[in-house]
Order: sequence, then structure tokens, then C-alpha cells
Amino acid sequence: MGGWAIAVHGGAGVDPNLPAERQEEAKQLLTRCLNLGIAALRSNISAIDVVELVVRELETDPLFNSGRGSALTEKGTVEMEASIMDGTKRRCGAVSGITTVKNPISLARLVMDKSPHSYLAFSGAEDFARKQGVETVDNEYFVTEDNLGMLKLAKEANSILFDYRIPPMGCAGAAATDSPIQMNGLPISIYAPETVGCVVVDSEGRCAAGTSTGGLMNKMMGRIGDSPLIGAGTYASELCGVSCTGEGEAIIRSTLARDVSAVMEYKGLNLQEAVDYVIKHRLDEGFAGLIAVSNKGEVVCGFNSNGMFRGCATEDGFMEVAIWE
Repeated sequence: MGGWAIAVHGGAGVDPNLPAERQEEAKQLLTRCLNLGIAALRSNISAIDVVELVVRELETDPLFNSGRGSALTEKGTVEMEASIMDGTKRRCGAVSGITTVKNPISLARLVMDKSPHSYLAFSGAEDFARKQGVETVDNEYFVTEDNLGMLKLAKEANSILFDYRIPPMGCAGAAATDSPIQMNGLPISIYAPETVGCVVVDSEGRCAAGTSTGGLMNKMMGRIGDSPLIGAGTYASELCGVSCTGEGEAIIRSTLARDVSAVMEYKGLNLQEAVDYVIKHRLDEGFAGLIAVSNKGEVVCGFNSNGMFRGCATEDGFMEVAIWE
């Protein structure tokens, strides 16, 4: 085994005009979360526990699109989703349509550990949360003034907006672009999804992954993206752990996270080769990114979008936090 490794992300696809102060805020949050995970790994906390711990921190901070600060639906409400997977026995849990649970990643963990199922959604997931005694809050807790402004712009542009963190002038310019990217054949304005995720391999070579998001700004009620779908947005096996971010529909079609593990297993690729392969050959015309760790202690970040909020660290002292290539 090559020692522990950890990676975190805050979304793939970044507006090149994102103000420097917002870039710095993102880097500070990613650094804080990395340090939280590093301290836990040095204390011999298991990979799955570290993933949950770090994603909870990301959900609690409103900077990225998960938990508090989640993107808003067309009705101005929040519907969150998350998934988590333990690669040791390929155990997993996922939730969608979450409206009151403060930390959806922990509810996904409870689905894995305390239910006979792998995936619960909407009212069933909320009922399960209450029975498990998890912390809940009013839906208004998740709604921020920034997101209300972005929803207004999205409605005025009659568009789905990925990047609700761009300041109003930048976002308005994005909505008016002459060359929108398409999702399932329909034009949308797209910059940064800002889904969050974490992947970890611990000192015993156990891999785990978790992903959490509020989805798309101005999305249809009931829309489910890649983040809660095991094999698409999240996957972990004995070989690796993967968390994806970006154009959800493209990630779903390509089963992107699972494919990293598959080409390692069936083609004999190492982690870097596997990540490069799926980013190049599996996304068709979609834009996305991912973070991954292997049971050998390797850590890799890959994306074909304009930047990705990311950070990674290894037991030998390497640590990096970056946005651009």
C-alpha cells in the first residue's frame, strides 16, 4: 500500500472572469476541508468516515452548491441529493429530493448503514431521516440571497443556470451568450456546477467516495442528477474511489465514476491512465471533471471543462489546491 490520500472538489467548469476574491474564498474552503481530512487520516480514521466528515464541512459552508447554499428549483425551494460508497464491500447509500436534512451526506450514510436499501428519495427519505433522528431545519435555511438573485436572472433568461456563484453582471452576460452548450439537445447557459465531493484511501488501502449537491439553478421540480447515482456521480471499489462533477446528464450517460474502476480492472490501466481515458473517451460532447484515489495511495484530478475547484494531499506530504489547469 502507498499510504493514505485524499482529494476534494467544489465543481468543474469555472467562469474565467470569476473575481479573485471569490477564487481565494474557494481555495481557503478547500484547504480547510483538506486539513480536516488529513488530521482525521493521521488519527487512523477510516476512509468512509473521513469522506462523510469532509463532505459535511462542505455542505455546511454556503460557498459551494450543497447543503446550505444549494441551487434553487424553479419554485424557489431547495431539493438536495447525495451519495456515499465504501469500496471495501461496495456498500452504498444515496438520497434525493431532500428538503430539510441539514447534511444530506450523513443521511446517505444512514441509508447505507441503517436501512435494507441503497437509495431513498423525497418523502420516503425525509421520513427515514426523522426516524433516525438526524438534524433537520426549515427549507429556508438552505436559501441564500445570492441564490435568490441568480434564480431571478435564470427566470428572466428562461434558462437553467449552472453557475449561480457568478456575480450578477457576469451571470447576465452568461445567459445572453450566443453559443450556449446543450443538455439533452436543449440549450442552457453553463459555467460552474459547483457540486462538492471527496474521495479517500486510508492507510489500510480502503477506498471511499461521496458526492453532494443542490443540482441546477432553476431546475424542474423532481429533477435528479448524477450526484446520487452510484456508478455515475459516485463510485468506490477495492481498486479506487471516484467523485464526479459537471454536466450531470453526460455523466449519467457515461456512468463516469464506475468507468474509471472498470478500465482499471478490465484494461489494466493505472489510476492516471484510467482518469485520462474516461475524460477523453466517455463524455461525448459533455463537460465534466472528477477526483479519484487508488488503493495504492495515488490521487488524480481530471477534467475537460474550463477549470475545476479541487484540492488533494498524500501521506508523503504532497498537497495542492487549484482551480485552473
